[in-house]
Amino acid sequence: MTTLGTPLSASATKVMLLGSGELGKEVLIALQRLGVETIAVDRYENAPGQQVAHHARTITMSDPAQLKALIEAERPHLVVPEIEAIATPMLEELEAAGVVRVIPTARAARLTMDREGIRRLAGETLGLPTSPYQFCDSLAELQAAIDGAAGQPGIGYPCIVKPVMSSSGKGQSKIDGPADVQKAWDYAMAGGRVSHGRVIVEGFIDFDYEITQLTVRSVGADGQIVTSFCDPIGHVQVSGDYVESWQPHPMHPAALEKSRQIAQAVTDNLGGQGLFGVELFVKGEQVWFSEVSPRPHDTGLVTLCTQHQSEFELHARAILGLPVDTSLRNPGASAVIYGGVEAQGIVFDGVDEALAIPGTDLRLFGKPESFVKRRMGVALARGTDTDQARATAKLAASKVKPRVA
Repeated sequence: MTTLGTPLSASATKVMLLGSGELGKEVLIALQRLGVETIAVDRYENAPGQQVAHHARTITMSDPAQLKALIEAERPHLVVPEIEAIATPMLEELEAAGVVRVIPTARAARLTMDREGIRRLAGETLGLPTSPYQFCDSLAELQAAIDGAAGQPGIGYPCIVKPVMSSSGKGQSKIDGPADVQKAWDYAMAGGRVSHGRVIVEGFIDFDYEITQLTVRSVGADGQIVTSFCDPIGHVQVSGDYVESWQPHPMHPAALEKSRQIAQAVTDNLGGQGLFGVELFVKGEQVWFSEVSPRPHDTGLVTLCTQHQSEFELHARAILGLPVDTSLRNPGASAVIYGGVEAQGIVFDGVDEALAIPGTDLRLFGKPESFVKRRMGVALARGTDTDQARATAKLAASKVKPRVA
């Protein structure tokens, strides 16, 4: 039996989010609906989640001393990482000492905080199908990995270069030939969350499409962990950053089954409770593992208008040991609203026009500073099918015009 307390009282169930962007904001709201006391932590003041949480704290989360001091001072029941740039060895230390429970586990947070840990787990430990890859610590190593050396075949062109740690596609680029290598290396160095000069270079897979398979590990009726799946989410990425998503994405039954087998293999190994976003490449009936996030996924924002319980509600329920329902309510789509300007405290015109379109909704994230390519909001649309929903979502997004105040 799960017992939940009353916020701001001695009985409170306290949950701390490390990272309080737009995804964390929705998780915090879902937790608050269940009477949980929330602590939103971020590296800058007035992050989206800090605007709705009971408590807001601002620290450098990659600093072990700052992270330890905050957790020991606040004493949350659960710590929920929402970004990659966190001092995960300190989380492992605190979890091992019984100070706090980390979602899904401190080990999972460490393995997934950078692309190397999770790719080696999937490709080498679990033997799952992935694109060919190598890790490189310098421009020279990157060139050698692409070209091949000492009789070993290289990754070749085209290929994809990513920082080992980044978010939302930052620092990711496609290399079509030798002239692109230096530019890709420089872009990866600029885009990494923690600058330690390491990248992954991946062979390019000529896939038909890519999906996010949202996978939930929750407590079943018998008290044991059970795995459940949401309908697959299709998405379009530009330079590694999602710009639109839709659910459900049509798939060959064999490909869907393989996707779920891969997702379960990875999440079973990571363990714990919560929702995972597993990214996969699909061509016909073939499926390759790409990445996994042990938390709600940006492409899963679409679930706010498609599922009976959004990915955020599923995550909140799963980490608290409550029952979950992953069923689809209706087809839908999401389309990103970019800042378009470099300014603080921007305003949004056209919100009324967007919401006048039948079947639409908006989330304006409340980020205090806008960049040209910063995700500042998302348009959501229901539809009789995903084609209709995608067109409606993109139309609604186009009506919203961010500008300098």
